[in-house]
Amino acid sequence: MRTRLFLIVTVFALAMGLVTSPAGAQSGASAPIKIGWLVALTGPSSTPGIGFDRGLKFTAEQINKAGGVRGRQIEIVTRDTQGDPTKAVNAALEMLNNEHVEFVVGPTNSGEALAVEPIVARNKIPHFIITNADPLIDPVKFPYAFRVAATMTKWTEAAHNYVLNILKAKHIGIIGDATGYGTLNVGMSEQMLKAAGITVAYKSLVEANQTDLTADMRKAKNAGTDALLVWSDAVGFHSRLLNARAELGWDVPIVGHPTLGAGAVKQLLAKPENWEKVYNVGFRCCSFDQEGRLPERTQKFVEDIGKTVRMDDTMLFFLPNTTDILQFIRIAVEKAGTSKAEDVKRVFESGDPFPGIFCNCSFTPTNHNGLPTSDIVMNRANSFRMGAYALAPGYGK
Repeated sequence: MRTRLFLIVTVFALAMGLVTSPAGAQSGASAPIKIGWLVALTGPSSTPGIGFDRGLKFTAEQINKAGGVRGRQIEIVTRDTQGDPTKAVNAALEMLNNEHVEFVVGPTNSGEALAVEPIVARNKIPHFIITNADPLIDPVKFPYAFRVAATMTKWTEAAHNYVLNILKAKHIGIIGDATGYGTLNVGMSEQMLKAAGITVAYKSLVEANQTDLTADMRKAKNAGTDALLVWSDAVGFHSRLLNARAELGWDVPIVGHPTLGAGAVKQLLAKPENWEKVYNVGFRCCSFDQEGRLPERTQKFVEDIGKTVRMDDTMLFFLPNTTDILQFIRIAVEKAGTSKAEDVKRVFESGDPFPGIFCNCSFTPTNHNGLPTSDIVMNRANSFRMGAYALAPGYGK
């Protein structure tokens, strides 16, 4: 009798809102939307992660202040992967099995993402890729993965176009760090150049933490390299490479990864002039035009986020990239009327445009890469201002 009475009272109290139901008993309409965020916040590859993190957290706060998504707050479940694929895998498993996230964003390094993606795919969770390894997007193999970023192929084509058609280089050197990302992109760059009949004068993979790159740069110089492609996202690696070039009295143009223009590179240079003749992959949304102006939508974003978020030590494009991902998730859930994976996937694959700051993306059942190729440009690395860059000399004319 006492047990029955207790159950009756408890049910009545729950119905009247007098006591709180257990976490697992919350209704879908009121439970937060959990988004797993795999990001390298520490370690040699943390510079992009810190910028991406600021954009994601800022946008989550803005959406929640505006009432959330269909009345549900966004909860970001963050795990620092430290750029380590093993840590990233363990964090992904913990998010999926214990936190029961509904979406996954990241990791922020391609080597980590390549290790994590099969795990997320098996769980049929919408997964948003922010790194550029081409194999991460495959609508058949990974049907729930979508990319709001450039692919390695698109980045590499943009860099090759600048080196060959603007700089008119004939003997190309390629150097990268020995991470999964560096290894993949150095190999791709070499294959694409050779297929086009271009001489690859020098190629090398170097540990990201190697303290002295003088010997590697000397070998590239002695090989007759007249333009050097660099593929790494580690700012320490970039600064040591630029310092080594200066020590050799070599003014070879260096072209490659966006973090060649990271604010943290400047702090590690022996001399400011070591940053001359360095050109990094960039994006039209975050490039100053000939009059020194950003696109209107980017300028408004900078004014809004700059009130509360530090921007002087990161590249601007990191922030709107994750801002767009979160806003695209919001739009998809609102259109679908639910956060269920199949329904959200159907909205993303509709071909309808997702208007963003980083890009106006669209996806179809056979194309899960949303960034238009025309949005990729080359920048002058040392023109960093407000997190953005000026177009590289000769580009876009």
